[in-house]
Amino acid sequence: MASRDQFQRFIFEHSQVRGAWVQLGESFREIGSQAPYPDTVRGLMGEALAASILMSSTLKFEGTLSIQAQGEGPLRTLMAECSHDRYIRGLARFDEHAVSEDSFHNLLGDGRMAITITPNKGSRYQGVVPREQDTLGGCLEDYFDRSEQIPTSLLLFADEHAAAGLMLQRLPGATDLPGASEEDDDLWDRVNHLARTVEASELLELDSETLLHRLFHEETVRLFDAEPVAFRCSCSRERTLGALEAIGSGECYSILEEQGSIEMDCQFCHAHYRFDRNDIDHLFTGHTLH
Repeated sequence: MASRDQFQRFIFEHSQVRGAWVQLGESFREIGSQAPYPDTVRGLMGEALAASILMSSTLKFEGTLSIQAQGEGPLRTLMAECSHDRYIRGLARFDEHAVSEDSFHNLLGDGRMAITITPNKGSRYQGVVPREQDTLGGCLEDYFDRSEQIPTSLLLFADEHAAAGLMLQRLPGATDLPGASEEDDDLWDRVNHLARTVEASELLELDSETLLHRLFHEETVRLFDAEPVAFRCSCSRERTLGALEAIGSGECYSILEEQGSIEMDCQFCHAHYRFDRNDIDHLFTGHTLH
């Protein structure tokens, strides 16, 4: 059994092709336990979490990348987020009476997907792609093709206990990679074809070295050090106060008059935050009454 909750990059030597592998165990189960998700929803969330890790590995700065799918089917919202230091969180909203063992297409209906990149410093970027493929990975491949113009293969699997993903990308004009000028013109087509032969059990159970050797043993692959992945929510009392500030003083004081306090729960980890009049006074005026 492979060691879970790890991410690794790899490259094909003397080429413009790079890759990344991720496998989730405890982190996926912890996120999945935050709500009574049906198996189909939990599985799709696992795929989205794996994808968010793989996609965030392409960022050149500190921040987060989130994947959000919205649709008109029984699965209303699916969200997965990964930070630059490999902390993940996710959630789903669904009609519990309508969700069944069903396809990605039927779960979301005619929906769309948004990929949001939020740097710790700088402006947020969001790309939107329609749900025109039959898998989550296929939709995200469309995103890279349309928004980044980077040929990408994204294989995603999840079961009750684990989730995993494999991503390959061909970087146009990547002359900064060692030996890029010696690119084998057929390499991309060859490794892309081989990657798509991977079985769910292989990606979910094998360690990265064994998997890559099994798939690409005729190629020269350099595998970089493993990086840990963990569930950690980025919510905090300070961030929740920021959300209240965005609501505005009028609405906040109206809630206080009706309820005596403002109480909010994080949708990702269910942390509970309570704010009284002193908190709201300090938020909007900088003063409190004692």
